[in-house]
Amino acid sequence: METVRYQLNPVDPVGCTRRGAGTIVRSVVERVAEPRSAVPADSPDLALASELDQASRRLEAASPVEVLTWAFERFGRDAVLTSSFQDCVLIDLAVQVDPGVRVVFLDTGYPFPETLAYMRHVQERYGLDLEVVVPAIPLDDRPCGSPGCCEARKVTPLDTVLAGARAWLTGVKRVDTPERANAPVVAWDAKKHVVKVNPIVAWTEDDVEAFVVQRDLPRHPLNAVGYFSIGCAPTTRPVTAGQDPRAGRWPGSVKTECGLHL
Repeated sequence: METVRYQLNPVDPVGCTRRGAGTIVRSVVERVAEPRSAVPADSPDLALASELDQASRRLEAASPVEVLTWAFERFGRDAVLTSSFQDCVLIDLAVQVDPGVRVVFLDTGYPFPETLAYMRHVQERYGLDLEVVVPAIPLDDRPCGSPGCCEARKVTPLDTVLAGARAWLTGVKRVDTPERANAPVVAWDAKKHVVKVNPIVAWTEDDVEAFVVQRDLPRHPLNAVGYFSIGCAPTTRPVTAGQDPRAGRWPGSVKTECGLHL
């Protein structure tokens, strides 16, 4: 088990120096020095487009494990799972199919300490080879909540990671936001230039809770004090009973998405 920390350049942002024994530090830039295509396609070729459309229709009524089985059989090690570690539902599902699944955490420099502790606990529980990706910029450049912050600290690092992948496994659910209401199970992501796979897209929050109870999964420590949709510490607040779990994200703002799934 190892944690692999990728940096986009030699800058080590303040608060992002958590290098434990056995941690490997490598450069994302070096890893993706040879891009897959000089001009990434905004849409897949006709054969792949047809395959994805058929797969999404066929998998609409499938279980998450069946969706993940299809994804790993189709893309193998070229599939990457991203997690914010607000829970470990998707990870638990994925390791049932492929215990060696590649898992990536985008460390913006602003995660809750509880999120990092939970991440380490989940890593140890499943023996994950976890990749922690940090942005190239220091904390005082586009600090949390400022214009361009999410783009620089989440979207750009993820784009770099996905440049070496063919499929992206996400925990997107249709109930999350209005923007996600029509999300398919499988689709081509024209911005990321990968196949996007959403195994739990049809699940409700009740489905998630039932699965957590059934599998006796560890919960994020901040759940106990009202945090359920958990992002960066400065822009996340607890919610009250009956509120939308995402109501605590970017409070006082019309913003509902960081940009990863737009």
